[in-house]
Amino acid sequence: MTSVVEIDIAAPRARVADLFSDPANNPKWMSDIERCEPVNGTLGMPGSTHRLVPKSGNRVFVATVLSKDLPDELRLRLEAPNVVVSIVDRFVATSPEVTRLVSEEEFRFKGVVNSMLGFLAQPAIKKPHRRHMDAFKQFVEHELLRER
Repeated sequence: MTSVVEIDIAAPRARVADLFSDPANNPKWMSDIERCEPVNGTLGMPGSTHRLVPKSGNRVFVATVLSKDLPDELRLRLEAPNVVVSIVDRFVATSPEVTRLVSEEEFRFKGVVNSMLGFLAQPAIKKPHRRHMDAFKQFVEHELLRER
């Protein structure tokens, strides 16, 4: 199952890419994440891993930075016991002050039962993806106002 969200952010591409690619920022805009814990490597660099610890529940994702070609693209893999999520985030300048973030998440569920549950849960999976991207947009635009 794949979820794609496109959103325009009123900020320069390089700044959007920098803020998005820093895992330490995740708890600042992902309302369901309590903290980001480095596991190995330099946080946010290719090959590094970190845990995304939720505020509630026990679904901890381990994130691996697969590639970081900023300001163009970031590739991640998130793993939990029952799912692997491949993520490609692209940053496209639509003008010097506006960036289109194209976030594509591909979910691969482990096992037949999880695959069936994942198929049935598609709307419940796509909704948080959109919510996270909207929250990131607000975070970036607020950061830029604060910096000025």
